[in-house]
This record gives sequence, C-alpha cells and structure tokens, in this order.
Amino acid sequence: MNEDTIEKLKALQEILSRKFSIEREIAELPRALSTKTELVNRLKKSYIEKNAQYDETKKRLLELRRQMSEAEADREKYEQQMDLIKTQREYEALDKEIREASEREQYFRKELQREEKALEEMVDALKREEGLIEEQEKELEDEQDKIKSETENRREQMTVLEQEEQDLIPGLDEELLFKFERIIRSKEGQGIVPLRRSVCTGCQMILPVQFVNDVRRGEEILFCPYCSKIVFYIGDEEDADGSFFEDDAEALADLVDDDFEMDDEDEILDESEELLEDEDEQESETDENDDEDEEEEEEEEEENDAAVDETEAEVDDSDDLDDDEDAEEDIDDELAEDEDDEEEEDEEDDVAEDEEDGDEE
Repeated sequence: MNEDTIEKLKALQEILSRKFSIEREIAELPRALSTKTELVNRLKKSYIEKNAQYDETKKRLLELRRQMSEAEADREKYEQQMDLIKTQREYEALDKEIREASEREQYFRKELQREEKALEEMVDALKREEGLIEEQEKELEDEQDKIKSETENRREQMTVLEQEEQDLIPGLDEELLFKFERIIRSKEGQGIVPLRRSVCTGCQMILPVQFVNDVRRGEEILFCPYCSKIVFYIGDEEDADGSFFEDDAEALADLVDDDFEMDDEDEILDESEELLEDEDEQESETDENDDEDEEEEEEEEEENDAAVDETEAEVDDSDDLDDDEDAEEDIDDELAEDEDDEEEEDEEDDVAEDEEDGDEE
C-alpha cells in the first residue's frame, strides 16, 4: 500500500510541478503587457502636454500679430503728421513718438518670428509623437493578441494536467495531498526525494539512524526533518537484490555513520595538519624576520661605534693641537724673559761704563 502511495506521489510531483510552472507563466505574461501599456500612456501624456503648449503658442502668436499691427499703425499715423508740424518742439515730440512706435514694431516682429519658429518645431514634434504612439499602440495590440493566445494555450495545458491530477488523487489522504502540494510550491517543484546511504537527496543532510530505519521499513509516509520533503527508500548498492532485514539495516546505518564520522575525522586531521603547516611557515617567516632585524641592529651598532670612534679621534686631535699651542706659548714667554734679562744686563754695563768714564775725568 505504501509503495503504491509513493509511486502515485512521484507521478503527482511531475504533474504538479508542471502545473505550478504554467500558473507562474500565466501570471507573468501580463507583466510585459503592462510595461508596454505604461509606455503608451506616457507617450500620450507627453503628447497632450505638448499639444497644450502648441495651443498656448498659437494664442501668443495672435496677440503678437495684433500688437505689431497696432505699433505699425501708430508709426504710419505719426509719419503722416510730420507734414503738418509748424514748430521745432512739435517736430521733436512727433519724432520721438515715431521712434517708439518703430521700436515696438521691431520688438513684436522679432517675438513673432521666434514664436512662429517654435510653433513649427512643436508641429514636427507632435507629428513624430503621433507616429510613435500609433506604432506603440499597434505593438501593444499585437502583444495583447499574442498574450491572449499563449494564455489560452497554457490554460488548455492546465486542463489536461488537472485531469491527470484528478486521476491520481483517489486513494490519497487529503491532508497528505495538502502538505505535498504546499511543499512542491515552496521547494521549486520537488516534494518527494529518495534516501541514499542515510542521506536525504533533497537537502544532502545525514538523517538519524532511527528515522532511516523507519523509512526503509516503509510502513508510513515520512517527511525529512530538515527540508520537509517526503523521503522514500529505493535500496542501496549493498542490498541490490532487495532483501534487507532490520538488524542488517541498523548495522549498515551504524557503518554509514561510522564512515561519515571517519571521513569527518580525516577531514579534521587534514585541516589540523594544514593549520600546523601554516603555523610552521609563519614561525619560520617570523624567525627570518627576527634574524634580519638582529643583523640590521648589529650593523647599526657597528656604524654608531665607528661614528663614536671618529668623534673621539677628532677630540684627541683637537686636544693635541691645544697642547702644542700651549707649548709654543711657553717657549715664546721664555724667549721674551731672556731678551728682558739681556736688555737689563746691557743697561747695567752701560751704567758701569758711564761711571768709569766719570771717574777718569
């Protein structure tokens, strides 16, 4: 009984998946139409605004023509009065009126030319937009016909799928059908998946051993605790002939779990080894950097010692120079003292000679 239900659900999954996909397509078809409709509406709105500007420009042209005609009439009237003036003052006043009338006439004529040019440009723009609107409306109409045809075609497909669905529904629990349809809608057309080596093929999660054994026994419809999809058993490679006992199922499940655990342990060991290798590399790099830093420090110390030695040598040289200068000063002092002694002796000799000469006299 459970196998028949599974087969019906598998067939129903294909039908519901196609049905829901067609429903989404039918819902999405009018979106392209709405974009085209919005474009046509914007063009029409722009056309209405430009048409209003066109009407305003036409009104301004009529007013400018009227004002220019009045200025022209004033000028002609003042020019005709020139023959009737008798004084210089009347001539100057009339000449001023003629100039002002002429300036107004020229101003209105320039404004009239500018507005006429703008009006011509508006006429060309309105013609272009009229053609564009007609083109877009034609495309919109064609798109509407196309969408209508595609929608009818998809609705026909929906009718066929709904009939196939009704043929499969009898004998299935209503609550199960409700859950199954909801799962297919939310899980992108997938509501029932096989169980392979204790792994749900819908979410690739390892399932508990007791849950796997219950699925293999096939006594009831079970939902994956992780992805909520219906899980069914199709047989592993170890029991290709279809014979499977409960004790063997538990043992195989344990082996599968052990295999996954061993694989996990191997992965953990590999990751640990990689981490240790990275740490060793980092330590070696750190040692190299330390050695380089030590060498640089030693070189800096040697350079500093050499600089200190040079400084001391310069100081010694300066001391020697000072000693030499002191010795020279001592020698000069001794020489000066000897000269003083000699001068005193000479003076004494001169005095003695003078005394001797006096005695002789």
